[in-house]
Amino acid sequence: MNFIFISPHFPYTYWNFVKRLKDNGVNVLAIADAPYDQLSYELKSALTEYYKVNNMEDYSEVFKAVAFFSFKYGKIDWIESNNEYWLESDARLRTDFNITSGTKLDEISKYKSKFLMKEFYAKAKVPSPRCKIVENKDEIADFIKEVGYPIILKPDNGVGASHTFKISNSRELKDVVEKLPNTKYVMEEFIDGDIVSYDVITDSECNPLFESQTNWPPSIADIVNNELELSYYTVPEVESELKKLGRATVKAFNVKSRFVHLEFFKLKKAKKGLGKKGAIVALEVNMRPAGGYTPDMMNYAHSTDVYKIWADMVAYNKSTLTESRDDHYCVYASRRDKYNYVHSHDEIISKYGKNIVASERLPELWYGAMGNYMYTAHAYSEEEVNEFIQFVQEKA
Repeated sequence: MNFIFISPHFPYTYWNFVKRLKDNGVNVLAIADAPYDQLSYELKSALTEYYKVNNMEDYSEVFKAVAFFSFKYGKIDWIESNNEYWLESDARLRTDFNITSGTKLDEISKYKSKFLMKEFYAKAKVPSPRCKIVENKDEIADFIKEVGYPIILKPDNGVGASHTFKISNSRELKDVVEKLPNTKYVMEEFIDGDIVSYDVITDSECNPLFESQTNWPPSIADIVNNELELSYYTVPEVESELKKLGRATVKAFNVKSRFVHLEFFKLKKAKKGLGKKGAIVALEVNMRPAGGYTPDMMNYAHSTDVYKIWADMVAYNKSTLTESRDDHYCVYASRRDKYNYVHSHDEIISKYGKNIVASERLPELWYGAMGNYMYTAHAYSEEEVNEFIQFVQEKA
């Protein structure tokens, strides 16, 4: 099997995907714009060949690289980046080279458009907030008249929480609209809820090979826009209602042979048309693994290897791992350089050293959403989770 991995060097932990593929006998080829010498030893050791392009945004360059691999190694069976930024490029390459193991270009819009997602949620019978594509000021006014303030304004085709705004009155609306980039936006009614994600690796029939739940802060957008610290945690078991609706969403979107990150709201209070307090409401579908170090947190929480499960899915359409019973919590808490904290790094390590599984400075590209420095640790109750977050992030 010939597998082309697009940009496997970022996040740097993605070498684990490549290594597990190699361990399964897959011939792994890679295309990226980083100099070969800058790739990690682990990544280089797992690759059969690496093709450097000058600019990943130049499709013709990437196309030529795939053509070269196809000529040299024969039929290409898979092309994947596991990165939201490259989803459309991945789909275009599959279409142009007739690779049937993933989404083609004519299907990608349902994954990328936050507006088009709504019809698939309806198919899955998962409630979702009302939303509207922004075309002109009159339509903005009509939508606000229908749903009231606050509203959420976000790019229809966006990555993460970038350029996402909560707007609470007409003055804020005017300020935001005047500085918006020239792109298509959707307006959505505001949901007062906690964010929970259903993370799943599916086989070729949309069946789950692995499932996990992570609890997130109410608003990643607030963290990005207001430079707040991020904290979140993976839980031991997926709640039954989230599992039910997550699986239904996977079927509706026809998610085959992928590692995906589906986000939902859990209502803090009853909302007409969506459900009672605690009800699960759709937020958005991300057709790639959860960001940052979350896949590693799933490993720590479930004593498993999601990289191996994913590589087994690619090679065998099943998982060869024995299901673990050693489930607990894994919590992430970050800090920002701009703040002073009560507890020093040495104090954190002294108090939680036996539980900490990772502690390091983050890549600059992640500063906006994830902070400058992070700590990740095991925990055995939600009380322990909250105590850890408080200790790491308490400001002086």
